[in-house]
Amino acid sequence: MNPHILVVEDETKLARFIELELGYEGYDITVANDGLAGLTAARDINPDLIILDWLMPGLTGLELCRRLRATGSKTPVILLTAKDDISDRVAGLDAGADDYVTKPFSIEELLARVRAHLRRSQDDDDADVLHFDDLSLNRKTREVFRGKRLIELTAKEFDLLEYLISNPRQVITRDRILEKVWGYDFMGDSNIIEVYIRYLRLKLEAEQEKRLIQTVRGVGYVLRE
Repeated sequence: MNPHILVVEDETKLARFIELELGYEGYDITVANDGLAGLTAARDINPDLIILDWLMPGLTGLELCRRLRATGSKTPVILLTAKDDISDRVAGLDAGADDYVTKPFSIEELLARVRAHLRRSQDDDDADVLHFDDLSLNRKTREVFRGKRLIELTAKEFDLLEYLISNPRQVITRDRILEKVWGYDFMGDSNIIEVYIRYLRLKLEAEQEKRLIQTVRGVGYVLRE
């Protein structure tokens, strides 16, 4: 899937120019011509990167960026502006922008910055996704897949699996699991781990997939092929 870039720019010719150049590079593009439309588009399509003009009618680029960051959005934002004072750069970065390109600009420079931020964003995403065999766990979205099959887990099932997949091929004692997943002050049933391991196995092996969570008798559990 190609990265999706949102361009928020009220200068129609410039917006079209950026759209064409990004399209030639293979990106999927959405264009919004004012701040309010840009805010709506950002929320609707959840782009991989936003190129954002500073001065626009209705809602400035700075205010748009602030609103996105207030919602917890971590989408990279490149701010386009004719303002070049140090104070303006600081204001843009303080509003949550990741980068700052001054008009007029070289399209080659803009494309290079787009590539750099998409690469950095992908690296961050990769750190949030843990893999073992055909099992994948996304810490950010709290989604778990066995191959292409989405597995619905409860919060505690997810926490237990996350701990196991973070320590692959390591035999982990029951006491260690209780400490890390349930906490030091857990006073419940000592068989709780066995119960949740059984729940996980039922869900992970629902379509007769091979067992990944292995029991080490008298010790604990290990995630291995």
